[in-house]
Amino acid sequence: MKKITVASLGPGSRDYLTLGTLDALRKAPRLVLRTGLCDAADYLREQDIAFETLDALHESCEDFDALIDAAAARILALAEKTPVCYAVLDAARDETVRRIREQAGITMLPGVPLEAPILAAADAPARIEIQTATSLDVTSTQNSLLILETDSRILAGQCKLQLLDWYDPTHPVLFFPPASGPRKAVPMPLEEIDRQKKYDHTCAVLVPALPLNEKKRFDFYDLVRLLRILRGDNGCPWDKEQTHQSLRPYLIEEAYETAAAIDEEDWDHVADELGDVLLQIVFQADIARQYGTFALSDITTDICQKLMARHSHIFGGDSCETAEDVSRNWEAIKRKERGYTAPSQALVGVSKGLPPLMRAGKVQKRARDVGFDWDDPLAALPKVHEEADEVAEAIRQKDPAHIEEELGDLLFACVNVSRLGGVEAETALQKATEKFISRFILMENAIFRAGKRFEDLTLSEMDVYWNGSKQCPGP
Repeated sequence: MKKITVASLGPGSRDYLTLGTLDALRKAPRLVLRTGLCDAADYLREQDIAFETLDALHESCEDFDALIDAAAARILALAEKTPVCYAVLDAARDETVRRIREQAGITMLPGVPLEAPILAAADAPARIEIQTATSLDVTSTQNSLLILETDSRILAGQCKLQLLDWYDPTHPVLFFPPASGPRKAVPMPLEEIDRQKKYDHTCAVLVPALPLNEKKRFDFYDLVRLLRILRGDNGCPWDKEQTHQSLRPYLIEEAYETAAAIDEEDWDHVADELGDVLLQIVFQADIARQYGTFALSDITTDICQKLMARHSHIFGGDSCETAEDVSRNWEAIKRKERGYTAPSQALVGVSKGLPPLMRAGKVQKRARDVGFDWDDPLAALPKVHEEADEVAEAIRQKDPAHIEEELGDLLFACVNVSRLGGVEAETALQKATEKFISRFILMENAIFRAGKRFEDLTLSEMDVYWNGSKQCPGP
């Protein structure tokens, strides 16, 4: 059975060795240091504490991931023969320790964390996030960020590229150059952190957080903070008086504007419109927070739970080989979640808040799930002709209610043909509307070029110009 004890040497200087660690190092049957290139290792040599190091692996491994694998494998192999004490600078943050822990049980001895002398020297803010350079993942800029073990120019450059997604190149940071004793910060712009003369495992970068009004790039929680300011005691009168109901039209409008931007494939415009949609979501969440109706965490919790439950082929035991399998499984899970026991319940469950053409298509798809559907669009097309004849009869009868009913049936039949033909009815109608507008403009221009006006023309004469517009290239 492997017996591995992991000890923390501290930030590198002998001054940070704890009495407990020293005692464990002296008693270790076999002591292995991840690196012997630190003052703490020099102290062990002076005390005649025998050890070996993994420094040769640092030279032979082609990248960091290979080093992690090789170091973990070496320690695990040694522990097969004799108990091993593996000493690293900070056991809680060391990637090789994390990898070993995935494969074997270990005993961990705490020590002085890597950030302790840096935070003491920097007068760091209370709210600070700490990461290592090798596993840096910047997803928020709410807190100051301390990046430890920035041990090479290449690694510093990789960190800089991530940070530039959020911060201006001239954003002031504190760089901590190599040192074995007390730390001293060197102020510099962010763009300079990979242009220093020396790097080692003691190097670090402290990136201070910015006040909201000084930022040039913003994350999700900046938007949350901004809404709370706008709706706070000294905020905007309009924002403060909004309700769930008053914002409802804006949510619908912004969703449609986003869809239009996607159709245009104008991706800057899409990002802008998606921001408007996200604003509506966060706005609703802040109103809910104020009145206690729900919380932002309810929104994120509900959608994450839903995604995990409905992707049971990823997070559960189901198997789905194709996108069609996934869709069928998704609908089956929804029916089970909602307790549907009859096909009609699934139809009734389609939201009435959807646009009518979209709702019609969804209802038809759910009817198809129990086999109530045509096989193809050609089979459904005669129903369109039948409903068109019934509309004509209703018009001849001059019965508005009957006309409305039959027109609804005609539109429903058209949606069926569209769906079976693999076309979204909403999209088809939108394109038809745009085509009409484009041709109307061409017709209008032709009429104006002829020196005529609409009011001077009969419908038949307009039709001549309309048919001419259809011959022009374009929609």
